[in-house]
Amino acid sequence: MSYATMMVHLELGKSNADLLTITGDLAERFQASVIGIAACQPIQYVYGDGFISGAVLDQNRAEIQQEAAAAETEFRAVLGDRVTDLDWRFAITSASIADYIGEEVRSADLLISKPDRGGSLLDRTRNVDMGDLIIRAGRPVLVVPAGATRLTPDRVMIAWKDSREARRATLDALPLLEMASHVTLVEIASEDDTAQAGKRLDDVADWFKRHGIAAVPLVVRATGDDASAIEAVAQEQSADVIVAGAYGHSRLREWVMGGVTADLLLAANRCALLSH
Repeated sequence: MSYATMMVHLELGKSNADLLTITGDLAERFQASVIGIAACQPIQYVYGDGFISGAVLDQNRAEIQQEAAAAETEFRAVLGDRVTDLDWRFAITSASIADYIGEEVRSADLLISKPDRGGSLLDRTRNVDMGDLIIRAGRPVLVVPAGATRLTPDRVMIAWKDSREARRATLDALPLLEMASHVTLVEIASEDDTAQAGKRLDDVADWFKRHGIAAVPLVVRATGDDASAIEAVAQEQSADVIVAGAYGHSRLREWVMGGVTADLLLAANRCALLSH
C-alpha cells in the first residue's frame, strides 16, 4: 500500500515552509504527487446597518488573492525540485473551509495539515475547524504540530480502542506503519477488561503481521486519566507519530479518541494520524 497522492492544506498570510518540507519528505518516500490547497471566506462582519462598501469588499478580495498567490509561490518553490507532479487549488468560499477542503480531498489518499490554532477572535475567515474537516474528509489526516521541521516515522504508537474508527485508522496508516522500525499497539483497559484487551490486541497484532508489520501489543491499566496514560507511553516509547481513530462531537477539541482527548494529540510534540 502507498499514498499515491497527498494534499497539503496551507494557511494564508503565514509561511508554510516547515509543513511543506515535511510534505516533501513524505512525497519523496512514497513517490507521490502533491496537491496544495488553501481557502478563505470573504470578509464577515456587520458595520452600522449592515452595509459594507464595495471598496472594502474589493480590497478584502485583493488581499486574499495576494495571500493565495504568495502561498502558491511558496508551495512551488519548496516542492518544485522534489515532487514531479504538483497541483494547486484555491477558493474564496462562502461555505466553511472544512466543507471546501473536505470535497477536494477526494483527489488524495492523505491530507496533511497543521492544527487549528484558533487565530483572531475577530477574524475566523482563514481558520478551518479541524473536527469538521476530519469528519468530512473521508481520508486520513496527518496533523503536524506547529514548528515541526521534519517527520521520521520510525517509532509509531497506535492508540487502540475496539471501534470502527480505530480499525479505519490502522488501515489508513498501513503505508506509514510499513516505514516504521517499531510499532506499539496500546489499549487502556480497566482491571476487569485487561484479559479481553490482551486478546483484542493479539488479534490486531496478527493482522499487522500478515501485512509484514511487527506490532508490540501493550495493555495499560486504566487509572481514570487515559490521556495522561497514553502520553506517558508515547514518551516512554519515544513515539514520532500517534495513530488514532477520531469520533465524537463535531469539534475536535471536544472529541474523545479511545479515552485520549484530541487536545493531547494536537498539543503534543509529535504528529498524529487521525481517521474518522
